Amino acid sequence: MDYKLRDGTLIHNDSGQDRFLSKLYGCAMGRFILKPLTHPIISKIAGWVLSSRVSAVGITPFVEKNHIDMGQFEEVKYPSYNDFFSRKIKDGARSIDMDPHHLISPCDSKLMVYPITEKARFTMKHTLYSVASLLHSRELAGQYEGGYALVFRLTVDDYHRYCYIADGQKVENIKIPGVLHTVNPIANEYFPIYKENSREYSILQTREFGEVLMMEVGALMVGKIVNHHGRAQVHRGQEKGFFQFGGSTVVILIQKDRVCLDQDILENSQNGIETIVKYGERIGACNESYKCI
Repeated sequence: MDYKLRDGTLIHNDSGQDRFLSKLYGCAMGRFILKPLTHPIISKIAGWVLSSRVSAVGITPFVEKNHIDMGQFEEVKYPSYNDFFSRKIKDGARSIDMDPHHLISPCDSKLMVYPITEKARFTMKHTLYSVASLLHSRELAGQYEGGYALVFRLTVDDYHRYCYIADGQKVENIKIPGVLHTVNPIANEYFPIYKENSREYSILQTREFGEVLMMEVGALMVGKIVNHHGRAQVHRGQEKGFFQFGGSTVVILIQKDRVCLDQDILENSQNGIETIVKYGERIGACNESYKCI
């Protein structure tokens, strides 16, 4: 998989994880083995193990293998691997763009942008998705036709907390149960991952960007999606929640003509390249036609 930094630097990542998943999902035997592992009960068991004290022995090897700069994070002793995985970053380690007219990234991730067509379908890694099937609601999906689907893919080395992208009124969380597949794009070539995975979404009513949908998608070995709030008044950069162990994804749906996304992100997505973005950084701006800039 190829990524680009915001300065245009191209990074080619041919990881061992990608090669393993390619073999696993690419053959009938691998998919047969994988099927029972994708059941939510297996994820719950794994979550229990990773929340136990014995799991803490895996923290140091993981940090070393993934070259994680622990100087960015709060200096605490983590009692379990899950406590480490959902660790908090130090105040000031991520700069939140507080201009209310700028759209910000909700998390550290690899970002791809997809236009939502009039038929409310978009493609992710050769798999066609219906926004209606993603949301289990044709009526709700119709509100985003002509807009954008922003897919923020977190890998295991990313910071696994996410924030609100604007001030607004948040409605209650809607949970959609499902089978948990990995969100790695390799798996997406064989399964409609974002349709099958357990997920949770909420609507954020904002002045600058209109009605924004924020969704968190669970993945293989993610025991839990933890959102802090139900219906509430929320603020830009405020922590919305976090994932426990595993690769995970945040999806944001933007209505038609509400946002002008930054050109580098659009161009990278058109070329099939993910853009590396950080929690709180600008990724676009309010559309001038709405007179909000």
